[in-house]
Amino acid sequence: MGLFNKIKNMFKSTEKVVEKDENIKDDTSKNESKKQEEKSVKVYEKGLSKSRNGFVSKLVNLTNRYSKITDEYFDELEEILIMADIGVNTVMDFIDRLKDRVKKENISDPSELKEIIVDELFIIYVNDEVLSNKINFNDKDVTVVLFVGVNGVGKTTTIAKIANKYKDQGKKILLVGADTFRAGAVEQLKEWSDKVGVGFYGKEDSDPASVVYDGIELAKKEKYDLVLIDTAGRLQNKVNLMKELEKINKVIDSLVDGGASETLLVVDATTGQNGISQAKAFKEITNITGIVLTKLDGTAKGGIVLAIKESVGVPVKYIGLGETKDDLQVFDIEKYIYGLFKDMM
Repeated sequence: MGLFNKIKNMFKSTEKVVEKDENIKDDTSKNESKKQEEKSVKVYEKGLSKSRNGFVSKLVNLTNRYSKITDEYFDELEEILIMADIGVNTVMDFIDRLKDRVKKENISDPSELKEIIVDELFIIYVNDEVLSNKINFNDKDVTVVLFVGVNGVGKTTTIAKIANKYKDQGKKILLVGADTFRAGAVEQLKEWSDKVGVGFYGKEDSDPASVVYDGIELAKKEKYDLVLIDTAGRLQNKVNLMKELEKINKVIDSLVDGGASETLLVVDATTGQNGISQAKAFKEITNITGIVLTKLDGTAKGGIVLAIKESVGVPVKYIGLGETKDDLQVFDIEKYIYGLFKDMM
C-alpha cells in the first residue's frame, strides 16, 4: 500500500490512531487526545480549502482530460505545479522522478498517477531526513526561541499564539520585545502578552541585545520555562541585521547553557516566491532552525510548503490556517497531504 492510501485510511474519518502515544494512560485521556487530533485534521481541511480548490482541482481536471500519459500531459502538470508555488527546481526534479517511475512501472493511465504524485511530493519534503516539527526544549536551562522575519508577516501574533499553546500546556512563558527598531512593536507585543496572560519584558528606544540580556536575566530569576524573543524585521540592510542578531546570540550564549534552542523564521505564505527569497536571505545571515508559514489559508498556492523546505533545507514547524489561536498548527506533513489532496483520494 502506498502513502496515498495510508494517509487516506488514517484521516478519511479523521480518526488517526492515538493509542501509540505512551503518555496516554486511560480511556478518558485517549478520548480527549482523539478529539484534539480530529479537531486538528479539520483545521487542516478547512485551512487548505483554497489551495485544494485551486491547484488540486486542476490536477483532477488534468487527469480527467487525458486518457494516456503523454509529453503534453507532463507539460501541463509541470505548469500546474509551478503555478502552485512549488518552485521551478523542485518541480523539474519532481517531473523527472515521475517520468522515471512511469517508465519503470510501465504506467500509461493518468489516473494511476494520483497516488504516485502524492508519494513523490511527500518524498521531496521528507528527503530521507528525520524532521522535528516541535520546539526543542532545553533540558538544562531556560528555553529561548528567537523569532525573525520581515515586518507584516504576522510575527507578533505568531509569537502570541505559540505562547498561548505552551501556556495551555502549563509552561511559564516570557515574551521579550527586542524589536526596538519598528515604532510601536514593543507596545504591540506587550498588549499580546496581556491578552494571553503571560509575562513580558521590553524597552523602546533601547539596544536590542541589552533588552535580551535583561529579559533572560529576569526569566532565570523568576524561573520561566520558555522565553520567546521578537526581533527586528528589516532586510534592507542585511549587514546591520546580521550584526544585531550575532550580538543577540552572543548574549544568549553567555547566559543560557546551550544558547538559543530555536531561531524560527516567520514567512507570509501569500507572498509566494517573495517569501522564499526572504527565507534564503535570512538563512544567509543567521542560523534558521525552523519555518513558520502564516496565512496559508489565504492562498491557493499551498505548494509553498514544499518549495520553502526544498529551497532553504529547513523544516516547516508551524503553519497558520486562520485567525484564531487554534488555527496555528504544529506542521504535520501527513495532515498537510490529506488536507491538500483529500479530493483526489
